[in-house]
Amino acid sequence: MSNLILPQHLATNKAFTRVFQPKKLSFGLIAPFKGYPEGPIPDMDDHLELAKIVDEGGISALWIRDVPFYDPKFGDVGQVYDPFVDLGFLAAATKNITLGTAGIVSPLRNPILTAKQAASVDRLSQGRFILGMSSGDRPVEYPAFGYDFDNRAERFRESWEIIRTLNEKEFPKMATQYHGQLAGNIDLVPKPISSHLPMITIGRARQDMSWFANQSDAWIWHGVDPRRSKDIIKEIEELGDGKTWHPFGYANFLDLSENPDEPARLHHNIFLRAGRNTLMEFWKQQEQDGVAHITLNLKPTRRPAKEVLQELIEDVVPHFSLV
Repeated sequence: MSNLILPQHLATNKAFTRVFQPKKLSFGLIAPFKGYPEGPIPDMDDHLELAKIVDEGGISALWIRDVPFYDPKFGDVGQVYDPFVDLGFLAAATKNITLGTAGIVSPLRNPILTAKQAASVDRLSQGRFILGMSSGDRPVEYPAFGYDFDNRAERFRESWEIIRTLNEKEFPKMATQYHGQLAGNIDLVPKPISSHLPMITIGRARQDMSWFANQSDAWIWHGVDPRRSKDIIKEIEELGDGKTWHPFGYANFLDLSENPDEPARLHHNIFLRAGRNTLMEFWKQQEQDGVAHITLNLKPTRRPAKEVLQELIEDVVPHFSLV
């Protein structure tokens, strides 16, 4: 990675810097922070207990997904609960870890309410929140909301602008194409703790590469071939302003083997099975390639959740830890 740097408003943001630091790799966990390979709906009875275990370890972030419906063809409902309700619950139960969304399907949500929910979580967590936004990848949901699936890229960008404006400006004026009008006579409260709420893109969101290089504070993709990471990072840098670092990361399903030396095997770019020793070798190479963050989804693992979390926290993460 070149000598690009974070802008001051991000370099001093504790939520962002717990996850993203130049030339270092960090890890996050995607809710429900456990394996559930037998079906689409996890048992959530230990949700709080697992979150507390992770909060006390060296993992950087807990990521909450936005899955409004159970689609049998997709076969996964994430953490079951509404993301912002769950984030409020976790904000009260954790002390250190960054809380993030991965990601809010912005074309299906009113951006004004999303802005208020995001600022509220940021305040209640004492500045530990990152708003991750996506355009959605489940076409079946759009008719239920009465929205057009084909213009989600445009509405994603407009939602992004509205949320940024409402959280950073007082009594803003703004005309929009797909949403309402702001006449400068009303203001959104609360505002985030810092002047700039970290906002990152989850997935491609149907945006071109220049978007990630200039608009998004960071980018977490899924389904990307890790061998392409170095080239993707180079392209982001070349399309940027030549000064600002926009971190890149990706998501993986992880099945952590009981055999610490089991070779790392990657299936369809998203499913990774490995022992912890070979896993560290794999991730050290990714760190050298400039990858800043990897979000781990433990859905395929059959090992007890506490056992897997303790192994990651005690034997893997300390070799990369930012905290």
